[in-house]
Amino acid sequence: MDDRLERVIRRQLREAGRQFEAAKRAYAEGRDGSEEDAMGAARYDLPTDEEGRARIVCRRHAERRVVPVDEAGRPACFESGHADCEGCAEDVRDGVVETW
Repeated sequence: MDDRLERVIRRQLREAGRQFEAAKRAYAEGRDGSEEDAMGAARYDLPTDEEGRARIVCRRHAERRVVPVDEAGRPACFESGHADCEGCAEDVRDGVVETW
């Protein structure tokens, strides 16, 4: 194999590996949540589990979820632009979200 081609391939593989690790870290941090997320559930007076995550019913998937809620009233599963998710965040802020 040509040395130049081999260097290009190695460089691209290293970059792909770095991107994969960064995405893996971001995913793990998002799943772990933080103490700030727990404060969101308390701020909006939502029922919580022992870790401080809110117990809500997802409007989008019609299922019970235990998720952190941020200070803006958005659950961790929130997807900007999705009508059900936008409505859920509004309901959290208004205090009328369905809980369990």
